[in-house]
Amino acid sequence: MGKIKSEINNTYEVIYASDDSFAKVMGISIISLLENNKKHNLRISVLDSEISNQNKRLINKIIDSYENVVLRFVKINNVETKLGVKLYLDRGAISQYYRLFIADIFKDYNGRVLYLDCDTVIVDDIQELMTLDLSNNVIAALKDAFSRHYRKNIELKDNDIMFNSGVMLIDLKKWREEDIENRILAFLKKYKGKVQQGDQGVLNAMLSSKTLSLSPKFNLVSIFYDLNYEQILSYRKPVNFYSENEIKVSKKTPIIIHYTSSFYSLRPWEIGCRHKMKAYWNKYKIISPWKAEENSKNKSFVKLIVRVLPFGIVLKMAGFLQQVLRPLFFKISFLKTKSK
Repeated sequence: MGKIKSEINNTYEVIYASDDSFAKVMGISIISLLENNKKHNLRISVLDSEISNQNKRLINKIIDSYENVVLRFVKINNVETKLGVKLYLDRGAISQYYRLFIADIFKDYNGRVLYLDCDTVIVDDIQELMTLDLSNNVIAALKDAFSRHYRKNIELKDNDIMFNSGVMLIDLKKWREEDIENRILAFLKKYKGKVQQGDQGVLNAMLSSKTLSLSPKFNLVSIFYDLNYEQILSYRKPVNFYSENEIKVSKKTPIIIHYTSSFYSLRPWEIGCRHKMKAYWNKYKIISPWKAEENSKNKSFVKLIVRVLPFGIVLKMAGFLQQVLRPLFFKISFLKTKSK
């Protein structure tokens, strides 16, 4: 569907991964990408994990409204069969694991690919991101706010970068040169498919030393809006993180907003969302095929507790869980799996 304009010089490859439950969210992200990048040719690949024919039809309808884009659905086969291990989904859906085989998806292409999570909105031109100097790095990604305890569980040193994989600029030539796919397979087999942070943890283990740190403006995650800088440090105890000014400046010039899950806030497609940047989501929803659909209800017990208890207490509780207990429980769980 769609077509590529011959008079446009820039052609960018973009990739998403989704199942049917997130197809609407992805569709709205695609609209935001297209609305703000009309001067570029875009080739969009969607890793399809049982997306319904109805949602595919609606997404193709979106594509037909623009003259500078082509889209393909790439059917996801059984990832666990390909990997040879049973996967533990510590985060996200199994569809996201298929991006680990990005070299297979783009067999005859050695350029750059921009991976985007479904829960992003692109609010400006992506040219600056797509043309970054990656130096000798394989990818560019946002440094994530994880404590030192997470690193040991995926064989990283205390000060190694951990990144958020929701926005990644990937150099496929370097990816192939570093033999990332085979290293991923070996790592997953070693850990019997049970890796902290799931596919994101695997990517961190493989690419921590080959990652260019992105400006936060290219991946403004929810924590940057939910908490002030001191609260972020208290909550996560991040290692090798951004300065307060880097985050502040980035929020003034956003390129990509990432509505990540949060203990504190709901997401724009959920009833009662108070995210400070939800207006962007609504802006693109109202021009989407899903404009009449009502938002969903979040039934999380944790969200209820957050609304009842004093915020200071919630922050301390959530901080101890994130910094210490979660990585500790995962380590114990993995040791049990390893002993079987």
